[in-house]
Amino acid sequence: MMPHAHDVRGHTLIELVIALALGLIVTAGAVSLYTMQRAAFDRANNALRMRDAGLTALTVVGQQLQMAGFVPADATQYRAPTSLFGCSGGHPTGTDDSRPTCETLTGKSDGVAVRYVGDSVSTWPSATGQTTDCLGQAVTANSAALGDRGVPVVNRFYAKASSSTGEPELYCEGNGKTGSAQPLVEGVERLRIKYWLAGAANAIDAWAVTADQWANVVAVDLCVLVRGAPQGQRSRYVDCDGVSGIATDLRPRQAFWRRVALRNYAGGLS
Repeated sequence: MMPHAHDVRGHTLIELVIALALGLIVTAGAVSLYTMQRAAFDRANNALRMRDAGLTALTVVGQQLQMAGFVPADATQYRAPTSLFGCSGGHPTGTDDSRPTCETLTGKSDGVAVRYVGDSVSTWPSATGQTTDCLGQAVTANSAALGDRGVPVVNRFYAKASSSTGEPELYCEGNGKTGSAQPLVEGVERLRIKYWLAGAANAIDAWAVTADQWANVVAVDLCVLVRGAPQGQRSRYVDCDGVSGIATDLRPRQAFWRRVALRNYAGGLS
């Protein structure tokens, strides 16, 4: 039997519009959910990278500060220049065998120079078994002064923007190749350092430490300010001086602190 004409029905325009509207609502909800989850993932990933950069920078510089003034037991007669020297808003420059001076940095990062006597035990040896600096470069300068008992190591740390990428980075210049600083940790916008003198009630900036007081530094307050990737919104942060600010460039920032005791302080002897 053939169906009657009035038994054949299709979708009306209203039903089609409703179906399309429901489909659009479901699609918009799915896209919105994905966007929010993606944004949350990006924020979490950004925070993780900042934390990793901050803790890595604190560890690298902190370990070197703990080495300041170290001399192997069989080289006790060696008397080096001051084992520590810092700059406020700049980085140490000058020759390794004299007292350094300070050169201003655009980003106002502090800088510090750390001296000690390295050997095959206190530093990672190079491929040829030589003492290395903060960049893994073999150090041979002035080794004649100590014979086979070690070699003077000088490592200088500071933060600045890369000349190629524009991103801030923690740099180190070692005396394995003087004048050739290399980045160690990306994202470090500023290094902030204060110094504790023996018997002092408060830590002070490098500019307030006189030339004869560097040998009396017993501990260091170290802070690194890390900048993350752009997130499309302003965020509030607390800098290394404890001052609250807002990141107008839409990049989140976070400060990380550490106090480092100088293990080799010997009552004023470097």
